[in-house]
Amino acid sequence: MGDTVRRAVFTTRDPAQALAKLDEVYALRDVQWITDGDFSMSLSSTDAGPASYRRLRLGGSSVRGTTEYAEVVRIGHVLDGVLSTTGGPDRFPRRGPFLFPQLPCTSYWADLDLFSVSVDGAAVAEQARQLLGADSFRLQFTGTRPVSPVMARYWSSTVAHLRRDLLPNTQVMSSPLVRSEMTRSLITALLHTFPNTFLQDPPVPVVPAPRPAALRRAVSFIDANLSVDIGLPEIAAAARLSPRGVQAAFRRELHTTPFAYLRSARLEAVHRDLMAADPTTGVTVEAVAARWGFAHRGRFAAAYRDTFGQAPSTTLHA
Repeated sequence: MGDTVRRAVFTTRDPAQALAKLDEVYALRDVQWITDGDFSMSLSSTDAGPASYRRLRLGGSSVRGTTEYAEVVRIGHVLDGVLSTTGGPDRFPRRGPFLFPQLPCTSYWADLDLFSVSVDGAAVAEQARQLLGADSFRLQFTGTRPVSPVMARYWSSTVAHLRRDLLPNTQVMSSPLVRSEMTRSLITALLHTFPNTFLQDPPVPVVPAPRPAALRRAVSFIDANLSVDIGLPEIAAAARLSPRGVQAAFRRELHTTPFAYLRSARLEAVHRDLMAADPTTGVTVEAVAARWGFAHRGRFAAAYRDTFGQAPSTTLHA
């Protein structure tokens, strides 16, 4: 999940060029196209690892076509205009987030302003297997609308944070840890927001208590790899346990989770760096926090204050 960030902007007033781009990006095919003299299209995109974020503005036209999404999971947010299905068991909501169907469907686009998030389907399925600790689990999405209004707001707030605070910030996005944690958070929100078989999986069974040595191996591995993009599979492998086993060990022995322990250890690393830094050299709290994978300024500052009893800026300038 540590790929570099790629940005691009495409604009045209040529319907033929626009059609080719819609086919390339959204797999929109068998198109029936109506345009007027004021036609325009712009598409800005940011690709970060297995996730892509796109803003499409399509003016002076209406489009009807068939879409296919065999390899990506795509979530749309209609900001203006019309995007609707013309058949099938489920329809896009007029407002709010929705999942593009995983099977071919016919849709209608008119004077559209659309923000979409696309995540590689293999990455989503792999994270679901990791969270469940089940290598044979098969992920399938079963609906296009959020499971509840609360989860719709959760997804929208997650995406708003990415759009507002992370994607435009070149300094923050230069951190591989930030990009990896951003993708994990995005996929976690996706799995909990839209109907799918991950939500239908039975509760985690009781796992026999592991040997204390296994937990020590996990903790030692985390402490030695704070600056590396590690996740549950790597921690479990170091502990010589299954993912469920290492989660159970942390809950039972440390009353926390592997990710919470990792986050606390990285917070300690930020604290050490801030105490050692010389603010006259241009070091910033944001840069130090990003180095250790903390991208959300407000949440980081709150966690830091709760842990160390002062603002990170106070530590830097002490």
